[in-house]
Amino acid sequence: MEVNATLVVTCGALVACGTYLLLERSLTRVLVGLVLLSNGVNIMFLISSGPSGTSPIVGSSDPAEMTDPLPQALVLTAIVITLGTVAFLLAMAHRSWQLHEHDDVQDDVEDAAIRKLAIDDATSDSYGLTTRAQRDDDDAPREDGA
Repeated sequence: MEVNATLVVTCGALVACGTYLLLERSLTRVLVGLVLLSNGVNIMFLISSGPSGTSPIVGSSDPAEMTDPLPQALVLTAIVITLGTVAFLLAMAHRSWQLHEHDDVQDDVEDAAIRKLAIDDATSDSYGLTTRAQRDDDDAPREDGA
């Protein structure tokens, strides 16, 4: 199978740029990164589908010359999923702009505390505590009478 090098380079560049932008703190950049990444993956699906052929209708041509319709269906599904995710991220960015006048994601206080404990190689105060469901299960009578 012969592969178009231009499509491979374009796919790699889109995925690399999209991944880089997804790691940013601004929701606008995350949105652009998601679009770039999804377009790169869609191109990858088309590259992997192989060369074009005749339409995949039974009886219209030789089955060996037909194009596989599965990658095209996967691309259409990925486009719909990306559209929904982009709409959700746009709503989040808009709401963040309304509330805070910027779209940067803030640091999580709990995450910073856990990161500090990990750096200090210490255990947290909640280490060894159980959830209410686990305590209720421990207090329930067992079937063996113990």
